[in-house]
Amino acid sequence: MPASRYETALHWLIVALAFTIPMPVATNNLLLALLILAAPPLLGKKILHITQHNLVAGVSVLLFGYLFFGTLWGHTPWGQAMGILGKYMDLALIPVFMLLLRDPSVREHSLQAFFCIMSLVLALSWAVGMKLLPITPWVQTLIGPSATAENPSIFHSHITQGLLTSFACFLFALRAGEVGALRRRMLFAFLSLAAAANVLFLLQGRTGYAVLFTLLIWVIWNNLRRVLPHQSRHVLILSALLLPLILLWAAYHGIPAFHDRTSLAVAEFSAWQPGQNHANSSMGQRLDFYSNTARLIVQHPLMGYGTGGFAEAFARQTAQMDVITTQNPHNEYLMLAAQVGLPGALLLMLLFITQWRCAARLPPFEQVAARGLVLTYALTCLFNSMLLDHTEGLFFAFMTAWLFAPLSQRD
Repeated sequence: MPASRYETALHWLIVALAFTIPMPVATNNLLLALLILAAPPLLGKKILHITQHNLVAGVSVLLFGYLFFGTLWGHTPWGQAMGILGKYMDLALIPVFMLLLRDPSVREHSLQAFFCIMSLVLALSWAVGMKLLPITPWVQTLIGPSATAENPSIFHSHITQGLLTSFACFLFALRAGEVGALRRRMLFAFLSLAAAANVLFLLQGRTGYAVLFTLLIWVIWNNLRRVLPHQSRHVLILSALLLPLILLWAAYHGIPAFHDRTSLAVAEFSAWQPGQNHANSSMGQRLDFYSNTARLIVQHPLMGYGTGGFAEAFARQTAQMDVITTQNPHNEYLMLAAQVGLPGALLLMLLFITQWRCAARLPPFEQVAARGLVLTYALTCLFNSMLLDHTEGLFFAFMTAWLFAPLSQRD
């Protein structure tokens, strides 16, 4: 196949991957396997070049490389360690994604593909939540086993859909602000409102609430910063302090689902006691995970227990406790620190800092979106292992590549 046709095929693969991000894992893995097999023969030295000259790509690969070396210590069987390492493979694919997303038409097609699938997800979620689409066995096969009328999450859990829908809401709002045609602006504004309402009124995940409010505040902050003169920055700072409180107060008193989920989280947090059984408390289980993982890190702060070593170490730590065992502490910083020591968690923070700083060199849309991505993952990594989870990790890698690919082209 001629190189130009070969590149065209790779470009359509990355567009197809963008379309399948919210879909079942098997679909993602098929396209990822095709990309891994097909890209290196064509891209070759370009992958090494972009890793060396693009800071975001370089730090991503550095974090993955450190996790790879983490398989060399600890007591985890090699196969199990490589299985956990494979969950972080998306970090190593960021340079490949960047190379395929440098072409402006490919970037636009891939973003439109993501918008299309998220619009479909929204339509299905609203149809199920409003009981317009009965959940028959055939429908459940199509939309995934976790969807119910009370919590209509499509394809994945409400945590995953809450993250993707909130970020899609953010991107829809940004695109509405930059398109010129009135009809397209109204369309993106409608999609943004539909996504926000889906998170607030239909889904039950607190992750979605946190992401949605964080990104809403970020959008308002940027708009105020653009319209206020430099002399009025004190108004901007005051707004940044008061706005979150006003929004949270309004949501807490005006949205029953938000009120109930938030009240439950506060009650479970207040009732938590170390060493007690919290099998019926979601927040209590997480606090058990955090406290015991922190003890593991204190015991081996520099090298941890090796990549893939968390589950066994946690089981030993809690063997004599009335605590539910886990293979995932639901905190990416703790997960990395427990596996490869504090340097692993610091590398993740370095990646976020690098993204934030490099975003200053991006065009306006990409700059705001890139820093929104950093805020989203820096926050959600506090209460979920976002890079370990397949869909969340793939979305982070894809959006990182999509947003920072212009730097690669410019450099």
